[in-house]
Amino acid sequence: MAGHMDAPQARTIKEIAAVAGVSKSTVSRVLNDTPGVSPKARELVLSVIARTGYQPNRAARTLVTRTTGSIGLVVSEPHGRILSDPFFASMVRGATQVVRPLGIHLVLMLAEDQHARDQLLDYLRRGHVDGVLLVSTHAADPLPRILVAERLPAVLSGRPVGRLPISYVDVDSVAGAGLAVEHLVSRGCRRIATIAGPQDMPAGQDRLRGWRKALLARGLPADRELVAYGDFDRGSGARAMEELLARGVDFDGVFVASDLMALDVLAVLREHALRVPEDVGVVGFDDSVAATQARPALTTVRQPVEEMAKALTLSLLDRIGDPDAPITSRIFPPKLIPRST
Repeated sequence: MAGHMDAPQARTIKEIAAVAGVSKSTVSRVLNDTPGVSPKARELVLSVIARTGYQPNRAARTLVTRTTGSIGLVVSEPHGRILSDPFFASMVRGATQVVRPLGIHLVLMLAEDQHARDQLLDYLRRGHVDGVLLVSTHAADPLPRILVAERLPAVLSGRPVGRLPISYVDVDSVAGAGLAVEHLVSRGCRRIATIAGPQDMPAGQDRLRGWRKALLARGLPADRELVAYGDFDRGSGARAMEELLARGVDFDGVFVASDLMALDVLAVLREHALRVPEDVGVVGFDDSVAATQARPALTTVRQPVEEMAKALTLSLLDRIGDPDAPITSRIFPPKLIPRST
């Protein structure tokens, strides 16, 4: 029952939770101003903190049951992609905002090929971090399956491939693609092409599925000839756009599955003397810094990456604290950000 401990003695997250009569993860969410806490519980935790003069850094490791005081952020992409894609920087910022007040270190680890994965697995099995955030996994990536099988605490950014029992956080990419199509239709577009993402990733699959679903619901064509594929990164968008133009297919709008690819699309359309949005409307996906740097400024679908990273990190801390906790998923809603394209 709340209040059974003498409040002035409460100096750790565990003790704050005991005084307030809530879980340690609830206290962590209050400290990080993260959604998912009722107003009553939030008020109770804040009042206990105020009475005790609690300082978050003083006993951060009591949040977890293991002892390294660090978690890994594992990215299954090449070095260059991580440095060039704003998505990954936003993931790091969001995760850091959760762990820094708790005195927990975030370790960035790359798993771009088999050799790197082998080294990473050896590192994880030796217990050098308490758990991992898995980001940007592909269908052939064995890491999620291996970590689940070996009961190493892990959570996934993005929907898992197949029926894997792992907690994850994602954005509703199908709905996001629908928002993009709806916007283009509202601007008068009737033949809307797409530059889709890689089809070995759920995000790429879902954004293509959402594009097709939204067009068919409006009685508009969703033919294969209107689809070209990229890999979410710069360069691939240009190749896909050139491919679409070379087919000679008529289109007056393009939904692009990432902002970085959309920058390429804008450049290629300029080279072909096609005006945006007068001749071709363009909508991206992410609402990254790339969208505001584009000329003209890119209309895009926002996924709240930093908030998603916070939720993912809290989910991992919950799992580290209780490895038998139920598998959870959280899907964030997308939002259309209209600009000039």
